Amino acid sequence: MKEKLQYRYKSVSIALEELKNEGYTIDFNFEKDRIRVNPDVFDITYIYRYEGASNPDDESSVYGIVNNETGEKGVYVLGSLGTDDEIDQFIIKLEIKRRTI
Repeated sequence: MKEKLQYRYKSVSIALEELKNEGYTIDFNFEKDRIRVNPDVFDITYIYRYEGASNPDDESSVYGIVNNETGEKGVYVLGSLGTDDEIDQFIIKLEIKRRTI
């Protein structure tokens, strides 16, 4: 799915619940190695943004991610974008790549 699907939500938990109802059951924050081993097979299908009303630093993104080879669906939650984690950076690059398609 290459549509640009981005939503703003009242909370991260609401976004996670909606994705769970859509079959996104793997928590890639705990299963990072699955992405690290073969990153090219993953695609972002949903992006949910949450921005705190009182503090811009309270930003979170919830990604709905699909493994294009197996069809497995999962989520990845990313806090503010100032992270150095290898997988976090991959997710950001994947989002940027998706925007240019």
